[in-house]
Amino acid sequence: MALDDPHARPSEPPGADGPRAGATAGIPPLAGDEVLPCGRLLSQVWEQALDAPPAADPHTVSCPHCREAVEGLATVNAATRALRAEAPGLHALVDRVMKIVGAEVRLGRLLPLADPVRDLKISESAAAKVLRQAADTVPGARAATCRLLPEGEGTDVRVTMTLAAALDGPLPDRVHQVRRSVVHSALQDLGLAVTAVDITVVDVLEPDPLLPPGGGPS
Repeated sequence: MALDDPHARPSEPPGADGPRAGATAGIPPLAGDEVLPCGRLLSQVWEQALDAPPAADPHTVSCPHCREAVEGLATVNAATRALRAEAPGLHALVDRVMKIVGAEVRLGRLLPLADPVRDLKISESAAAKVLRQAADTVPGARAATCRLLPEGEGTDVRVTMTLAAALDGPLPDRVHQVRRSVVHSALQDLGLAVTAVDITVVDVLEPDPLLPPGGGPS
């Protein structure tokens, strides 16, 4: 659906891999929606920009991530309006173009795999899903968000993850286990050369009553 569809508000703007539960409190995530680094949903930021000027929201004024998202979507919206104004018959073409744009944005950036022979790449959203699952295999840990950024001009990648963790054991030990699981999965499952995994604990999980303290086997 084009961003300026007069019959409906765009509640699902293109985004990267969808948010995890608890990433944005009180707002139900939409399929394909994206959680910005500041914690807001991309759809929420865009709908607020349609309802009121950005200056009406102090967070949008001060947040570079929200401003960049609004500016990018506004540019696509303006281009769509211009195409429709030039030739109404291009409506179907514009819709097809918008679907392609949406699909590309949902994939996120393409990351190079550490393959010295073939030029192989993987989308950030697909890689992030695998790495979140790797984090979730650690008892007492649940990944909230995961971002991957290329480092330098080669195939190195840096991972930034937010995490909810139980406090039934030493938190540094649990974070270390998550980091080790993520690095192992990145290399063995994806072939990504991860240089660092930055983890921020943003929420507390209730410990599983069926597990002994520390979340490990008895």
